[in-house]
Parts: sequence; structure tokens; C-alpha cells
Amino acid sequence: MIRYSLKCADDHGFESWFQSSEAFDGLLKARKVSCPVCGSAQVEKVLMAPAVQPSRAAKPVADTARPLATPSSKIEEALLTLRRQVQENSEYVGMGFVNEARRIHNGEAPERAIYGEAKVEEARRLIEDGVPVAPLPFMPQRKVN
Repeated sequence: MIRYSLKCADDHGFESWFQSSEAFDGLLKARKVSCPVCGSAQVEKVLMAPAVQPSRAAKPVADTARPLATPSSKIEEALLTLRRQVQENSEYVGMGFVNEARRIHNGEAPERAIYGEAKVEEARRLIEDGVPVAPLPFMPQRKVN
């Protein structure tokens, strides 16, 4: 796996993981890499510092959550506000989203706000089955790294 720092044509910066540099190149050429802020597929890599592992003798650093980016427009500010509200008021269930959404809909799990990840086909099936879901206009914070 390889992590790239990226930016879109509107200068929105973001990061994403790829299986390899060849996989990134193929996805970029197929216009499958897009900005999580504006959706632009005009994306390019930007200079980034390498990830260096500390020595075994090094003292562990306190685990601090990566702060959300500073908004540079009203749209980015609105998206960051939405992200904060979702994260503060919902439970992240990751790739278990489809199963948990169905369980909640069927009364097999407690009613609560959740968010997570689903493949497009799975989300479409949830909607067709009457499960109330909606796509979020951002990647979960755990996936942005």
C-alpha cells in the first residue's frame, strides 16, 4: 500500500491510499480518483514527506487525532461542519454499514444514527429495499489518512 498527498484543480488537498503506484496511475487515467470536497477528477500528486518509523528505543508519542483541514471557502466550511456533526452524533461502523443498516431497519439492532462504507451496488440495494440511507459528501476521517 502507498499513500499519496493529492490536490484537485481547485487546490483542495487530500490524501488517499492505493495498492501501488501503478494502481494509482491506472485509476487516475480512468478518472476514478476524485476530490472528496468538490468531486473533481482533475487530480494530481503533490510533494509529501516520507513516513519514517521511529526506532524501537524511541518513546511512544501520544496518539492525537489528525485535525480537520482549515476551510478555504464557504463550501469547504459547510462540508467540515457537516463532517463534525456526523462524527459527533453518529456511530462509525466501517465496512459493516450495510449489515448494520439492515439490522436497524429490521428492528434487530437498536435505532441509532450510523455511518460507514458501502459499495455502490450494496447501497443501491439498501435503497431499493426501503432502508433509508444517503451518501455523505466526504470520506470517513479514518479513511482519509
